[in-house]
Amino acid sequence: MVMPMNRVVGIETEYGALIHDAELSSEAWPARVRSHIFRQAKLGALDLHYRDYEEPPGNGGFLVNGGRLYLDMGHIEYASPECVRLRDAVTYDLAGDALLLQALREMGATDRVSFIKNNIDHYTGATFGCHENYLMHRATQFAPVVLGTLLSFLATRQLYTGAGRVGQAHPLAFDFEPPGSSAPVEYQISQRADHIVNDIYQWVQFNRAIINARDEPLADYRKFRRLHLLIGDSNMSPFATALKLGATSCVLTLLEEGKFPRGLVLDDAVAATRELSHHPDGPWHVSLENGRSIDALEVQWRFLECAAKHLHGQDVETDWLLESWSFVLDSLASNRYALIGGVDWITKRWLLESFIEAEKVSWNHPWLLSLDLEYHNIDPARGLFFEVKSGKRIAEWNETVRRAEAACSPPRNSRAAGRARAVDFFRNSDLPYVINWDSIAAGPHDILLMSDPFRSYTREVSSFIGKVERQLS
Repeated sequence: MVMPMNRVVGIETEYGALIHDAELSSEAWPARVRSHIFRQAKLGALDLHYRDYEEPPGNGGFLVNGGRLYLDMGHIEYASPECVRLRDAVTYDLAGDALLLQALREMGATDRVSFIKNNIDHYTGATFGCHENYLMHRATQFAPVVLGTLLSFLATRQLYTGAGRVGQAHPLAFDFEPPGSSAPVEYQISQRADHIVNDIYQWVQFNRAIINARDEPLADYRKFRRLHLLIGDSNMSPFATALKLGATSCVLTLLEEGKFPRGLVLDDAVAATRELSHHPDGPWHVSLENGRSIDALEVQWRFLECAAKHLHGQDVETDWLLESWSFVLDSLASNRYALIGGVDWITKRWLLESFIEAEKVSWNHPWLLSLDLEYHNIDPARGLFFEVKSGKRIAEWNETVRRAEAACSPPRNSRAAGRARAVDFFRNSDLPYVINWDSIAAGPHDILLMSDPFRSYTREVSSFIGKVERQLS
């Protein structure tokens, strides 16, 4: 039996930059912060080579915590290191926030620049991603009914993973006529829902899909595949991040073991994603391909019941996830206020409704867009999320997964540990090197492959570095 989180998991987060001084360039600051992290703080080793035609030398590099930071289309993007435990996966996602915030503090720029962990620009219509990565067995068969069932889970999980947004996507965000809505949307559940136009597609930038079909395992392709999801929102609540990664990992374990619930394939997963998001008050009905209509919460309960039947009792972390998943689904039906601080779209909506009532303004007031952004400010001194008081269950998780050392030390039970050892060596070296997710190289001949993400490779990397040093002496 495979444990649900005994798989490699990681998140790629693109951060928005908010400039508080009109004389400063919003385009320059991500590059300045990137340079500070690598050159002044020396928390990583910059790439010395082209990784892509849009990634020249110096555009980014790997970090001493085993993760990666680089510029992508003007945004800073942080990719967490490989994690095999749920708590670590959340902790190392938060480490990206800590890295950027510490850089701003060291640069004395926190009063002029903020990084925003969200997925939309209200003013240009642009969207930027939070991509989830799950390592899976290569032998896993994605038959149409299996894939359809997975899409049903992903379309409906936004009920507890959505980050919430004011309004809806601007038509200029598309190069085609987007689907219309019967009524203006004042507030919706998910930031990404309006921008998802396909269920499965290979190219990310211009045709955003629920699942990215590109087969790039970054590991031994004979054993592994990487499921790359584009549908998720960036979460401010660590509790929501845990639910997003943990529940999805449970569902993937059911998929791998052939224990998926039956009869849950949606008629149109993309349309259902958008329709659910546009109705924060419900009803949350979705249409199945068999012609029936079903409540989206019932879809989630079916997945949870299946996961509890097959996975309960394996370890403390899995049982925590199953219990928390149940608590959230119960609360969504009976007491949403119990989820304040834990489910972002509910938390943000509660804050905005409090503001609307106090200031006697409407949902289309410009203040609401500004407050929407400030909810996602990663600086506790400015971000609205940090002002919220949560219940004990949620508050304890949100605090205990914030570990300062995660920004500068890797998880020890994945190959991130070996990569971090290499980064630590090469960041202070004048030697030519190449660092990748699955290999490191020094010069044209010395290469170490790291094709198994579950191995730490610390001994192998130390031996590799020792060999390089001996050749120099």
